[in-house]
Amino acid sequence: MTTLRPALASRRSTAAGGVARLGGAARNRLELAVLLVAMGFLYLWNLGASGWANAFYSAAAQAGSQNWEAFFFGSSDAANSITVDKPPASLWIMDLSVRIFGLSSWSVLVPEAVMAVGTAWLLYVAVRRAARPATGSERAAHGAGLIAVVVLALTPVAALMFRFNNPDALLVLLMTAAGYGVVRSVQDGRARWLVLAGALLGLGFLTKQLQVLLVVPGFALAYLWAAPQGLGRRFLHLLGGLAAMVVAAGWWIVAVMLTPASERPFIGGSQTNSILELTFGYNGFGRLSGDEVGSVGGANGWGQPGLLRLFSSTFGGQIAWLLPAALVLGAALLWAGRQAPRTDSVRASVVAWGGWLLVTGLTFSLMHGIIHEYYTVALAPAIAALVGLGAGVLWHRRRQPFEASALATAVLTAGGLGVVLMLRATGFVSWLPWVIGVATLAAAIGIVAGGFSTRGVAGGQLPRALGTATAGVALVAALSGPLAFTAQTVATPHAGAIVTAGPASGGRPGFGGFRAGQSGLNSFLGLGQGRGTASGQGMTPGSGFGGQPGGAFGAGGRGGFGGAGGLLNATTPTPALVAALQTDASKYTWAAAVVGSNNAAGYQLATQLPVMAVGGFNGTDPAPTLAQFQELVKQGKIHYFIASSLAQGGTGSDDAQQIEAWVAGTFRSETIGAATVYELG
Repeated sequence: MTTLRPALASRRSTAAGGVARLGGAARNRLELAVLLVAMGFLYLWNLGASGWANAFYSAAAQAGSQNWEAFFFGSSDAANSITVDKPPASLWIMDLSVRIFGLSSWSVLVPEAVMAVGTAWLLYVAVRRAARPATGSERAAHGAGLIAVVVLALTPVAALMFRFNNPDALLVLLMTAAGYGVVRSVQDGRARWLVLAGALLGLGFLTKQLQVLLVVPGFALAYLWAAPQGLGRRFLHLLGGLAAMVVAAGWWIVAVMLTPASERPFIGGSQTNSILELTFGYNGFGRLSGDEVGSVGGANGWGQPGLLRLFSSTFGGQIAWLLPAALVLGAALLWAGRQAPRTDSVRASVVAWGGWLLVTGLTFSLMHGIIHEYYTVALAPAIAALVGLGAGVLWHRRRQPFEASALATAVLTAGGLGVVLMLRATGFVSWLPWVIGVATLAAAIGIVAGGFSTRGVAGGQLPRALGTATAGVALVAALSGPLAFTAQTVATPHAGAIVTAGPASGGRPGFGGFRAGQSGLNSFLGLGQGRGTASGQGMTPGSGFGGQPGGAFGAGGRGGFGGAGGLLNATTPTPALVAALQTDASKYTWAAAVVGSNNAAGYQLATQLPVMAVGGFNGTDPAPTLAQFQELVKQGKIHYFIASSLAQGGTGSDDAQQIEAWVAGTFRSETIGAATVYELG
């Protein structure tokens, strides 16, 4: 009997440990679920206030929901005159949503917010998987993953773009999913995860073309370095991933190339109706060199390139808050693990996410072509992963002097930069920089004291409660600034082709989308007004921000407020003009034609009828030519031509100008509402 007692005690102990582990796993899942739900609620808050957001893509979603050819090619209108200037993968999601739920701002924008939650979950599992063997603690690995989720959720440009209908949201989701696939493949050596990562990157190519390749060097190096296979097999697995990427991207490219030009829409953004020209020119190497035919910028027209561009007044508040801290933590992890085995998962993750951050960040910093502040959302998962992994692993080892020094340095860089970025936003939560500064110093002192103390509780370790307080103060120091900018971003409607997160911090005033004035949530939080446009600070939204969204903020369809007229913002036609366009619409292929895609988008969304975007987005594509347009008019396929105000580029085709001049010289004009129109049919 006595011999059984130790065995029974051991069994009870084992059972108790199993129950504790099960309870811990349930607690972890609950905490993750609460955090993801909170993120989803934040990103869905006041979502419909942005109306059509980027009407250029909303109109394409409307077209794709009406016509399968428009769906496949990514056409701007259901009659398939021209495509948008990107491949259609991001449109496919919106098209299907509009088909199922009908056309509204919510059916267009909710999928983007859902992508945010998916991205956060994938980031969590990738960081947790890498941190678990390094810490030997499921709880510590879980904490690292949660930190990554919080950092992503509170990145201002992420809060902007996951509530907006540009392709960037899907691109970031696919790249993050590929990053998880690489981390998983590095750990277990199975080629299928690497092939999946390649396929996801191929879909990323069909979202925003060559930009997706910026993450490939880091991913490839991480696998080549750390996968638990022989060198030859590692190379073969990488070739398999490359093949999957080529197939996932290439099938659509080949389909477009094999379709006769007469049987598909013109490829928007190109001058020769070529998807390859769009890929390697306007959306490719032209972005690096500034040589973009048909563009309205380039050649430093989008700001001065340089290593500090991402910290400038225009870019800094979007993404830079934790960028230096991410680099510090990543470097510290590499140094701390310098003697770890080749297959160390932490080192591999730092190489993968750090390579993503460095290659993409340097490209954005040094490129001479078109670049907008919101592009930097592509950096958000890499920064969040490095911060989460670094903070989680190093905090677990914080009683070591090096790890404590690295953590303190990261907090000092994050807090110091936070103070600088907050002070740039003059008058915005003016007391917060003081809070960040004090919290930064307190957290750094607490961390260093815990790592270097030789006397005190538990052999030199700070009391547990004090350690928890230090962690909380460090989070306040690092995240208060991003939180304030993110709250202001969520509380402010955004619409137009170029949008930015957070309050005004300098930069290119007015050359972008619409931002409404102070909303109820802004007022409640004391966050002040959003950034206005060139036409006036703090403008209030028009009728488009009611039950029926509107992508325009001008009157009568002559171009919205803000810079560049109808180039960057859609138009809002008057009820009289909408009625005219809808009259006898079934007799025509296009209810109207107008120069510029955003001009066309406003009319198309108001009428839900095909409107031809003459010249594409910038009005500089040769689609259609004057002869082609004259033939369409002769065949009675276009009802109206609407005069427009559009700042066209200095390069590219002038067919749109020729068409406008021919119409004005051939047909009698009339005024409907505030718009000048010509009846062609």
